[in-house]
Amino acid sequence: MGCGRVGASLARAIERAGHEVAVIDQDEAAFRRLGASFDGRTVTGVGFDRNTLRAAGIDKAYAFAAVSSGDNSNILAARVAREKYGVEHVVARIYDPGRAEIYQRLGIPTVATVKWTSDQIMRRLLPSGHVPEFTDPSGKVVIAEMPVATGWIGHRVEDIEAATGGRLAYLTRLGDGLLPGPDTVYQDGDLLHLALRREDLATAERVLDTAPPAH
Repeated sequence: MGCGRVGASLARAIERAGHEVAVIDQDEAAFRRLGASFDGRTVTGVGFDRNTLRAAGIDKAYAFAAVSSGDNSNILAARVAREKYGVEHVVARIYDPGRAEIYQRLGIPTVATVKWTSDQIMRRLLPSGHVPEFTDPSGKVVIAEMPVATGWIGHRVEDIEAATGGRLAYLTRLGDGLLPGPDTVYQDGDLLHLALRREDLATAERVLDTAPPAH
C-alpha cells in the first residue's frame, strides 16, 4: 500500500526477485512511478478498505507492506491485513518513531523513516529476500534478521537454535536490543537476528517460516 518513491522502489525490487506484486494507491497517477516494465497489478483505492484489499488479492497474499505517507493509514491497513485476512508477514512504515513501541505491541513490525531501506522491508516480508546484516571476512558466517512464523511464539531461544543450527546473536523487542539467555522466550513482535553459516541460511528461513512440529 502506497506508491510513492519508497513504495514504487519496493514493488519493483520484489518483482525483480520473482514474486507477483499488487500495488494500492489512492492516486492513480502515482502508478507512473512503477515504470513501463512493471507487470504487477495496480489498484486505485484506500489501502485499509476491505474491497480495495480484496481487489489487490489480499486473500492470497504472503506478505503486506504499508508504506504510504500516513502513519495512521499504514498501521490500520497493516492491522486489517494481519487480523482480518491472516497475512503473517506484515510491516508498516512510520514517520513518528515514538509510536514504534505501541505498534510492536500490536504485533506489527515497523520501520521508521530515518532507518528506511528497501532491504529492511524485504527482510521482514520475504524468505530469502534479504541481505545479511553482517558477513564475516571469509564470507562463511552471517548474521541475518529472520522472519519467524507465529507458531514459534512462546518457544525458547534454544528451541529455535536447535531447529536452525544457528545461534541467536540478539533480538529486538519493542524497539530495544536484547541479548538472549538460554531461557529467553520468543514473543510476538520480536525480531530475531540469527548467526549461522551462509550455506545454512535458506534452510533456517524455511524452518522458521513454518510452525514447529508438535511434541
